[in-house]
Amino acid sequence: MDILANLSLGFSIALSPYTLMLAVVGCFLGTIIGALPGLGPSNGVAILIPVTFTLGLDATSALVLMTAVYYGAMYGGRISSILLNIPGDEPALMTTLDGYPMAKAGRAGDALVLSGVASFVGALLATIGLMLLAPMLARVAYVFGPAEYFALYLLAFCTLGGMASNNQAKAALASCLGLGIAMIGVDSSSGMPRLTGGNLHLFDGIDFLVAIVGLFAIAEVFFFIEGHGKGGAVGATLKKVRVPWADIWSTRWTMIRASGVGFIAGILPGAGASLGSFLAYMSEKSIAGEKGGFGTGVPKGIAAPEAGNNSAAGGALVPMLTLGVPGSGTTAVLLALLMTLNITPGPTLFTDRPEVVWGLIASLLIANVVLLLMNVPMVKIFVRILQVPPAILLPGVTMVSFVGIYSLSGSYFDLLLMIAFGLLGYVLRKLDIPTVPVILGILLGGHMEDALRRAMVIGEGDPAYLFSSPIAIGLWVAAIAGFIAPMFLRNVLKKPQRVTD
Repeated sequence: MDILANLSLGFSIALSPYTLMLAVVGCFLGTIIGALPGLGPSNGVAILIPVTFTLGLDATSALVLMTAVYYGAMYGGRISSILLNIPGDEPALMTTLDGYPMAKAGRAGDALVLSGVASFVGALLATIGLMLLAPMLARVAYVFGPAEYFALYLLAFCTLGGMASNNQAKAALASCLGLGIAMIGVDSSSGMPRLTGGNLHLFDGIDFLVAIVGLFAIAEVFFFIEGHGKGGAVGATLKKVRVPWADIWSTRWTMIRASGVGFIAGILPGAGASLGSFLAYMSEKSIAGEKGGFGTGVPKGIAAPEAGNNSAAGGALVPMLTLGVPGSGTTAVLLALLMTLNITPGPTLFTDRPEVVWGLIASLLIANVVLLLMNVPMVKIFVRILQVPPAILLPGVTMVSFVGIYSLSGSYFDLLLMIAFGLLGYVLRKLDIPTVPVILGILLGGHMEDALRRAMVIGEGDPAYLFSSPIAIGLWVAAIAGFIAPMFLRNVLKKPQRVTD
């Protein structure tokens, strides 16, 4: 009954005209961002975060808008995967294996509609899972002390870094870089400035929104300038769009199974939608066997990864809301947004700010329906957006970033800092060093340091206190396994080769 009462509260917020409008706008913008190759949900949310401050949105409205963008980008990634054989983002990579061959066979419209329905099923089931599981996990989180939280933060670094890079050393370097940036400013315990170089602007530390917009949005501008100066043509022609009822019915169980696999993968800190998409595709391929025809353009090869990656996106919200630990790169950006709005994710969020949590869940349920209704009749419009020339796209992204950050702080130094982080992000990506662990270090570095200090005070300086409970020991074991396992599973989890004409 508590769930029904909380849902009633959530829908009373979500169905207000203003919140409903934000959800629709977020879905539309997210689909566009997801359809543009290379941007993806992390960059899309980072680019649009300054808009929330420019508009003066409250916590609930801002979170509704950004999560709608998040879900919309997960939907949109399939468009370029199917038509161009270029994933809109990494989770959509598996969709190219059957989506592009199906489009080249003259069934591009069928593939787009089927993938939209699979995305809807995956996202809907994940939102229901979030609604049922998150409150229970929040109650469990009350038993966490400083030792458990330190181990939990370590788990987030190890798993998210391990999944974000093909090189564990580079992932560890990125995490250390983020932790080092988090130390900039005045030490809360001693009152002494750290790593400021005597610059008064740095005494308050680095604003993680400045870092996020720089590392994602501005760095992406540099990459567009370098490698995407020319607009591309659509690889497969989109003709008539219809609803392939037979394909939808034949893949119904595939969508449900893939949604379950993806949701579980999304809950694991660091796994995210990429692993959810991969596991969903491979599990369905193993069930179908050699006669399944996976890789040749079969409907199940489209339904499985799309349901998997969208359900993983919803699953990644569970640890973010209940534990304050992001489950993916995009939820790390959302976590930064919440912290900027003075909202502290964790077990108390469900009791202290229920309107935020349940307004978000209700808005996600509505956004899923909006995305389904939007992505079928408007798919031709989104396809045309793929041909937007960079000469128009780049100035828009740059303008939103600069205006948004300046309206947030009113400081020219933050603009210079944002450009510096953009250059840093560009260099890191050229060196194949992941940027997500850097963001994670900036976000969680202060909390991790506080947890370590409190643990040492309680344990009277004895490091053994960090291993003083079964939960802490389990998290340490999971962290070590999460960092080491990708070294042995790299051949299994490697990116598949794109299908050629």
